[in-house]
Amino acid sequence: MNDAAVGHQCPECVAEGRRSQRTVRTTFGGSLAGVKGYVTITLMALNVLMLLLSVASAGGGQGMFGGGFGGLLGGGTPLTEWGAVKGLDVFQYQDTGERFTVPAGVADGEYYRLLTSMFLQYGPLHLLMNMWALWILGRTLEGVLGPVRFLALYVVSGLGGSVAAYLFTPAASTAGASGAIFGLFAALFVVMRRLGRDTSSVLPILVLNIAISFAPGISLAGHLGGLITGAIVAGALAYAPRKTRNLVVGATVGGLVLFMATLVVIQTIALRSIATPIGI
Repeated sequence: MNDAAVGHQCPECVAEGRRSQRTVRTTFGGSLAGVKGYVTITLMALNVLMLLLSVASAGGGQGMFGGGFGGLLGGGTPLTEWGAVKGLDVFQYQDTGERFTVPAGVADGEYYRLLTSMFLQYGPLHLLMNMWALWILGRTLEGVLGPVRFLALYVVSGLGGSVAAYLFTPAASTAGASGAIFGLFAALFVVMRRLGRDTSSVLPILVLNIAISFAPGISLAGHLGGLITGAIVAGALAYAPRKTRNLVVGATVGGLVLFMATLVVIQTIALRSIATPIGI
């Protein structure tokens, strides 16, 4: 027997009681630990760390500004060149004007870029915009979905953005958390609809961000890829029957990853096959 505040307790009885108690979950089956926002904070810290390493890899302030979005975004650094999504290098002969393509990045077997690219930002403004959105959306969704489900949503949405960029803009170097952020936007809309709440405040922000995606230097494909992928995962999280929720969510996430892997393989074969000199 163990001493207790009142009387004594049998250790076997206490253990049996704990096993018989139901674990408290959120509406969507997640752990209540998500309300603390630990995953959101960790993701933000990782993105900040990667920007610092990116600037350090350039040997100073290089890469902070002077890139896309009217020069407000940062330029490339050795770290972004290492980790951004790309599939082709395009070269041109000065004397003949002839150009040719060479498989590079993901098409050259560097598949890690599909993951690392979502943690690399082009300069402090790029980081600030994405981390502000992650702070607002992440805390809400992590609290509702739980840390594990939220992390799965974030990573799969980011992969969706990376794969879309690889499919539609393989000659560009694409990086940023925007694909994952757009997935969170889609998830927030789906979750609010599932809870019967008003979504009129979400739609204008989402439409505005999509409109901004058409600006030069912004990856429209990456944004839309994350948006669509996030919506699919969120649909499974929000609408799966309670009794088979884990099975449905697991099958959805696994199916999406397998589908994206298949697209990457097909695109890699296609890019390697066209890597021959072409005239302009």
